[in-house]
Amino acid sequence: MSDAGRKDFSTKAKEEITPYSTKSTQEKIKETVTDTTDRVSRGLQPDDSKSTPQEAFDKTQRAHDNEAHGGSSGSIGDKVKSALGMDK
Repeated sequence: MSDAGRKDFSTKAKEEITPYSTKSTQEKIKETVTDTTDRVSRGLQPDDSKSTPQEAFDKTQRAHDNEAHGGSSGSIGDKVKSALGMDK
């Protein structure tokens, strides 16, 4: 289960286990767009307003993203908030 407007956990799991080489160009583009949208949504919604499973999933995804990007500071959501002046 996921919060409204977010990618469903089962959909995300299916995308992760399907080999990239077997996906069509359309599937790859769709996943890229929905992953980006989900990351922005994850960053804009405060953790305390999320369901417990969604909050836990988002925290693990943020940790994974930070490791994958060399521990870069700030999530995509934080960067969007900063660009929009919402971080103040």
